[in-house]
Amino acid sequence: MSDYQSVKKHTLMVDNRQKTVITGAEDVNGFNEETVSVKTTAGTLIIKGSGLHIDKLNLETGDVTVEGRVDSMQYSGGDSQRSRLSRLFR
Repeated sequence: MSDYQSVKKHTLMVDNRQKTVITGAEDVNGFNEETVSVKTTAGTLIIKGSGLHIDKLNLETGDVTVEGRVDSMQYSGGDSQRSRLSRLFR
């Protein structure tokens, strides 16, 4: 069991569409003022909006804070079972 790695818990908190706090982040795939792409333990999270910037980033602890107006969020990838099941209900 010494080789077992625990999966980090992923949480997402949005405060008044201006501040987004993410835990369980593994990597930041890319970002600009309109889009931020964060790889999390639950899949890739894509945040779209305006004036977006990464305020805090600590990949050792998995914490990311994004500031700016959030217009939409979407997950892609992640649990393959969910992906197959979601295709059935489209």
